[in-house]
Amino acid sequence: MRSARVKSAVGGYYHCMSRVIERRMALGVVEKEKLRRLMRQSADFCGVSILTYAVMGNHWHMLVEVPVRQEISDRELVRRLGIFYSKELVKEIGRQLKACRAAGDEAGRERLRARYTYRMGEISEFMKMMKQRYTQWYNRREGRKGTLWEDRFKSILVEGSEKALTTMAAYIDLNAVRAGLVKDPKDYRYCGYGEAMGGGAQAREGVRRVMAAFGRTGGWVELVAEYRKYVYVQGGSYALDENGIPERPGLALEEVEKVLAEKGRLPLGAALRCRVRYFSDGVALGSREFVESVFQENREQFGVKRRTGARGMKWGDWGGLCTARDLRLQVVSTPAQG
Repeated sequence: MRSARVKSAVGGYYHCMSRVIERRMALGVVEKEKLRRLMRQSADFCGVSILTYAVMGNHWHMLVEVPVRQEISDRELVRRLGIFYSKELVKEIGRQLKACRAAGDEAGRERLRARYTYRMGEISEFMKMMKQRYTQWYNRREGRKGTLWEDRFKSILVEGSEKALTTMAAYIDLNAVRAGLVKDPKDYRYCGYGEAMGGGAQAREGVRRVMAAFGRTGGWVELVAEYRKYVYVQGGSYALDENGIPERPGLALEEVEKVLAEKGRLPLGAALRCRVRYFSDGVALGSREFVESVFQENREQFGVKRRTGARGMKWGDWGGLCTARDLRLQVVSTPAQG
């Protein structure tokens, strides 16, 4: 059964993910680079911000900020159209917009703009554009037809609080660590943290936006050192020395499995080294108050007998975070368990 798709009416943060059909390992080096490039281009076109991401062999994750929807100027619209459309078409649209303004034809101008602006500032349209354009490129390259992605994309609305946002960002950046591809996420070039550590300006801006969401500002060196603590301490259960180097590892895999088998609670760092369905299937993630507000705003998406929205998260020390679904099956599992 599909989970409810909930959205914020005033902008918000979303964890989005999608898998390749039949979970085929279809994303190699060239494919990952193309997907990352289209991800950035689609975000620019739609006016959303990618805070961090992880592109794996058969799926991807993204933490996206969708701003409060505002009208953009004709000049900005023309610039965004230039990302995907031909120079000739963009030039013609610019000419038509100018002609409408000169004639005082505001209705005609708005009709022309609406052909393109409906996809801007909207999470579903952003995902649709990126996935469709990537599928078209991939199918041409491979000589195939049909869908590439498994069903629709998943999304979860994330509270813009320090706890919720940094926990989700760390979970996404640790994908390659959970998969056993690297020991340090900075060494995986297809995640936001790895790209940022490699000097990527857009990825660094994503880290800045995560930190700025709860008032952390400063130079890049200071900000990335602070963010690294979130990734390592929350995501890796590490203690760091004065140089930001891990002093000791977190729980061993065998210890994690033992705690889960005994239905115990994992430290946050150890829990984030596991696969956590709350982060993909929980509908909304944040404080109890935040999830309750999301529930009330999207009341029609839930069963008529349901009275409250927030559900406590089990199996780990989540620091009071809640989701909108009371998940039961394989909520937290080690990578080895699938």
